[in-house]
Amino acid sequence: MDEYPSAPSDLQHLTLRTIGHYEARAEAFRAGTRDHDVSQNIDAMLSRITAPSPFTLLDFGCGPGRDLKALRALGHTAIGLDGAATLAAMARADTGCEVWHQNFLALDLPVARFDGVFANASLFHVPRVALPRVLRQLHATLKPGGVLFSSNPRGNNEAGWYGDRYGVYHDLDAWRDFMTAAHFEELLVYYRPDGLPREQQPWLATVWRAVA
Repeated sequence: MDEYPSAPSDLQHLTLRTIGHYEARAEAFRAGTRDHDVSQNIDAMLSRITAPSPFTLLDFGCGPGRDLKALRALGHTAIGLDGAATLAAMARADTGCEVWHQNFLALDLPVARFDGVFANASLFHVPRVALPRVLRQLHATLKPGGVLFSSNPRGNNEAGWYGDRYGVYHDLDAWRDFMTAAHFEELLVYYRPDGLPREQQPWLATVWRAVA
């Protein structure tokens, strides 16, 4: 599991193959993730935003809309984004929110639009060579001082295919390097699920503030 694509054609292949995985399994993915409790992650982001509430939020990699619905129910303006057209359509129908269908490697984001970006189990799909650009784009779409939450399956910086899904499994030091290089300031680090020994916590969650 150590593949490091860099050519544009390779990047296009891996993102389309990963999106295809979610397109083909959209209904099963919705059923399998519907009851996941990520309220700790939502609270971690919302509690660090200093702008007046209600917030304008981007759910980056919103999938079928579970977290989008939760953010809207809390009274915020929530917009979703997903690379899989089927998942984006599900999210749109299930939440009533605006949902953008955009490939993570071909983003078209407004400048200084959002108080927070919620990237729950999504950014690990971005290849290492493309990650600096994607993080700069997320920084630019945040208002000054806005907050980015990310949760990724952690590892030892290996990258490659898990079935038909490409992923990069960062450790904390590597993730810090990417985030600080993109002008984010660290606010919070924790591992999930909460309350278990570290070896039973496969998820690395972090919260960051966009700085100049």
